Amino acid sequence: MKSKKQILFPKYQRVLDQLGENIKLARKRRHLTTIQVSERAGIDRSTLYEIEKGSASVSLGAYFNTLRVLGLQEDFLKLAADDEFGRRLQDLDLLNGKHIAS
Repeated sequence: MKSKKQILFPKYQRVLDQLGENIKLARKRRHLTTIQVSERAGIDRSTLYEIEKGSASVSLGAYFNTLRVLGLQEDFLKLAADDEFGRRLQDLDLLNGKHIAS
């Protein structure tokens, strides 16, 4: 089965582009080659190239394994950790009396 191409608005693609650039810079700061990182992450070199470009079609697992090789796996836990929008919605409910105290 052929995978479906992920389509992102340019505004959101820039976020992935920045992530890819950050990963590439982290690799270079550690003086690691694309071959070393891809082998250690268990991915093809072409997949690492796509990660460093910020491709939306690469699996989350491949991104994680790349971060792990770079020692940045804890950064993964920061994703969606600060749910500011969700807290605002919750606070609105609390202010409008939609929450019943336990």
